Amino acid sequence: MPSDIQPDLVVTAVSYSIQWLQPEANRQAVEQLLPTLPKSDIILLPETFTTGFGLGMEKLAEPPSGPTLQWMHAMARQYGAMMVATWIVRQGDQCFNRLHLITPEGDCHTYDKAHTFRPSGESTIIARGRQRTVVEWRGWRLRPAVCYDLRFPTWLRNSNTPNGRLAYDLLLVCANWPSSRQAAWDTLLRARAIENLCYAAGCNCRGTDPSGATYIGGSALIDHKGTPLATDSNSHYATATFHLHDLHHFRQRWPFHLDFD
Repeated sequence: MPSDIQPDLVVTAVSYSIQWLQPEANRQAVEQLLPTLPKSDIILLPETFTTGFGLGMEKLAEPPSGPTLQWMHAMARQYGAMMVATWIVRQGDQCFNRLHLITPEGDCHTYDKAHTFRPSGESTIIARGRQRTVVEWRGWRLRPAVCYDLRFPTWLRNSNTPNGRLAYDLLLVCANWPSSRQAAWDTLLRARAIENLCYAAGCNCRGTDPSGATYIGGSALIDHKGTPLATDSNSHYATATFHLHDLHHFRQRWPFHLDFD
């Protein structure tokens, strides 16, 4: 691709209602939803979409190359889209809440959730990730994050690189964020986009889990000024087109990152 062409990305977040601890049923349900989505470059699913989020999910942890990974590769090829989701992976004697970015070209990139959710007990069963991840794909630099990570702005700080560019263009967040704290989800997703001069795509689930917590979605695509471009308020998904040219122009016109602390 010529260097003067800055590609757009169509991103879709699916506000899926997860069936508790039923990986095969969840994969089948998502597979039925995928044909109903707009043609997209990136498709986000909620956090721990194969099991739901909570105690017990670690009992269904998969090996790194388990059935969900194989299924994700097949869906990425079929729909020509990067598939983004988390599920629980066992590696050695530890379990990780691992976000996967699977490209239609067959590449797999991963990020292990760094901030495991102490109030729910996740921190007692899931090991913390230690590495920040940025994935370059189709001219974009993508930064993955998982749910509770959204509360930690220092962890998600979009730092300057040696050539003066910001490290990432698009923040991708997979979540199980309950409706009792919905205002925080909405606010934090917009705040992370504003302060990091980036687009943000947040995917949240729907439904009720065995603890009684309810989830109402709230998946949203946010631009670099904090403006919601699309939400799932009237559908089971949110979709929008992100423009890299617009992002670069905004950063040049308003180079707030040059005054980062």
